[in-house]
Amino acid sequence: MYKIMVIEDDRTIATIIKEKLSKWGYETIIINQFDKVLDEFSRFLPQLVLLDINLPFYDGFYWCSRIRQLSSVPVIFISSRDTDADKICAITQGGDDYIEKPFSIDVLIAKVQAMLRRTYAYADQTLNLLQYKGMIFNLESATLLCQGKEISLTKNESRIITLLIREQNRIVSRVRIIKALWEDESFVDDNTLTVNINRLRRKLEEINCDGSIETIKGEGYMLS
Repeated sequence: MYKIMVIEDDRTIATIIKEKLSKWGYETIIINQFDKVLDEFSRFLPQLVLLDINLPFYDGFYWCSRIRQLSSVPVIFISSRDTDADKICAITQGGDDYIEKPFSIDVLIAKVQAMLRRTYAYADQTLNLLQYKGMIFNLESATLLCQGKEISLTKNESRIITLLIREQNRIVSRVRIIKALWEDESFVDDNTLTVNINRLRRKLEEINCDGSIETIKGEGYMLS
């Protein structure tokens, strides 16, 4: 089941869209807190976004550019603004399509289906994003976003944070991490892992990340 996020401040329009999408089997949510769009995006991790331009707090162009920092998920703008300048801006900010209001709900559904088919038909339908508290890790670009700041991770750091986020609230043993980092762990000095963990810790501290790597003596590591 595909997940779709509707960012539209006209509640009537948003509800109509959600009801129609639900009938087609899509899991759909409507944004209510327009100052926390990115937080909702990170929690829900939609596979397509329907985005109005005129919104409270920040406009759709702003939110599209922020979403693009995290993901290549398709974004379809839906707006009553019909100038070429608006359409060009939507595209340059990362939008994939543009539908003018008023629109046919059936045309919208057809565009959604076509966009999903083109985007995911021959690809993994899961997003390359992992999230823990205020931390968002992009598997594809190996970048980690927290508190509005972004850092790049090395291959080993990426593998470590991926394991820790996927096993969040559980201890990941040193042996398991070593096996994930190096194919033949029998030749790896135990201190090498400690060095990699400490480097990753320092990077998380640099961006004031909510999640910290806790050492569980004699067992391994976990996010706290």
